[in-house]
Amino acid sequence: MRIGLLTGGGDAPGLNTVIRAITKSLIRQCGAEVVGIQDGYLGLIERRVRPLSWESVSGIGLQGGTLLGTTNRASPLSHLGRDWSDEIVAYARRELLLDGLVAIGGDGTADIAHTLHERGLPTVLVPKTIDNDIARVERSLGFDTAVATVTEALDRVQTTAQSHGRVMLVETMGRRAGWLALEAGLAAAADIILIPEIDHDLAAIAAVCRERESTQRYTLVCVAEGAKPIGGRLTERTRVPGAPDPVRLGGVAEVLASQLQPLLRSEVRATVLGHVQRGGAPSAGDRVLAALFGSAAAALVRDGAWGCMVGHECGGFAPVPLREVAGRSRLVQSDATLLQGARRVGVSFGEPARAREG
Repeated sequence: MRIGLLTGGGDAPGLNTVIRAITKSLIRQCGAEVVGIQDGYLGLIERRVRPLSWESVSGIGLQGGTLLGTTNRASPLSHLGRDWSDEIVAYARRELLLDGLVAIGGDGTADIAHTLHERGLPTVLVPKTIDNDIARVERSLGFDTAVATVTEALDRVQTTAQSHGRVMLVETMGRRAGWLALEAGLAAAADIILIPEIDHDLAAIAAVCRERESTQRYTLVCVAEGAKPIGGRLTERTRVPGAPDPVRLGGVAEVLASQLQPLLRSEVRATVLGHVQRGGAPSAGDRVLAALFGSAAAALVRDGAWGCMVGHECGGFAPVPLREVAGRSRLVQSDATLLQGARRVGVSFGEPARAREG
């Protein structure tokens, strides 16, 4: 058996850890020969591959980044203005002699994996993203490390806010899902958490800050990059033509800081964490998760359960058809336990009083 392996989309902590886990699990469970594809799906288009052996992946599990490289700028469904999927399938099957492909990635990688599977390249997906927004996955690879990184940053910013009596806004990644801001904000005892799933009200945010001016003297605000005001729009940093998701969000904390400053006595500052959230060595939690995902992915290959993602729900791992994942996202629902818990400990989500009462 000969299996291809690639990492797609943006980087995340734990990629090397899961590459090691998948490769060794495929070798041990299936006796497979593993072929690494460089720079995600772009490596299939440009025909750049390398062999992966037991020895070549040993010792990489603690390292950040990815041995194979990754890119979220090239979708084989639209690269250079055309669809490469049939050509990729033919190359993988006839030239590389692959029996199947294991792709590691998020929702964009899932969409492409589903298409390639439908067109003749048997595929299994391992979910990875710091956004934690993949359908049928309660904890994706990289999320735990990113939460720890953001929490540490919030802790550090809070000491400055407290020392200077400031309102400090810290912007996280997460795209259109609020999981990262919500969990890290709750862990760091942020006073206000703004997430994409709950549109915020400037007056309500200012009211919380003014109340704290007369008591605690400072306010810590955790802002997801996809947060937006009631009736407003997402804050776009740039667009990348040809990418699976061309919209790059960012800058909402800076916009909000400029809007809040005239309404408050306190000095208002914004910090955008950026790519520091995606780098570095994985946490212990992500290392364990990588081992479990790798073993489960190899088991799907061994059992011929192609066209599936390794789902992770209720603490267990089970195959989920890619058709149930492609084109879908996992967002924070109004009845989410984490959200309700944050409300009960007094976190504000920037809602008007009437919305909170409702």
